[in-house]
Amino acid sequence: MTLLDAPKFDAARDQRQRFLLIGASGLLLVLFVAWWFVAGRPVDWPWNWNGYLFGRSTANKFLTAIENNDLAGAYGIWVHDKDWQQHPDKTAAYPFSRFQGDWSSSSPDNEYGPIKSHQIVEAARYGNGVLVAILINGRKSKALNLDYDPHNHTLDFAPPGVELYLGP
Repeated sequence: MTLLDAPKFDAARDQRQRFLLIGASGLLLVLFVAWWFVAGRPVDWPWNWNGYLFGRSTANKFLTAIENNDLAGAYGIWVHDKDWQQHPDKTAAYPFSRFQGDWSSSSPDNEYGPIKSHQIVEAARYGNGVLVAILINGRKSKALNLDYDPHNHTLDFAPPGVELYLGP
């Protein structure tokens, strides 16, 4: 076969390839937009979207465990270690006894009282983590701000004086 003996143009094959290329591009665009919506529509670079997604999900699981009065499970989510009882030396900085004092429904340190419901209203990058603002028990002001660390998947209280602005 020489250069002058090129095969005949196959219009059906060309149309099939064009259809596959446009379909794959459209599917990628739909998946990209769906990922953005699931991550909470963050105004950030796409490589940070999973941090928002996992931060909101972890905060939701944590507060659901608190609502169900499963403090041991909630503490496991807080420190990202469901077997935290096996090695309490790893959690010495914030021990379970102090966690109970902060999150127990009967604790005087818990300013929200018994937590019956929550609503995640905002998530934003703060430093290397994601700050998640949560309204507790239907409150309209004074949101609980938790800091999610996407590197070790732990929760923490927001630094003093740092909170997300939720509007008037």
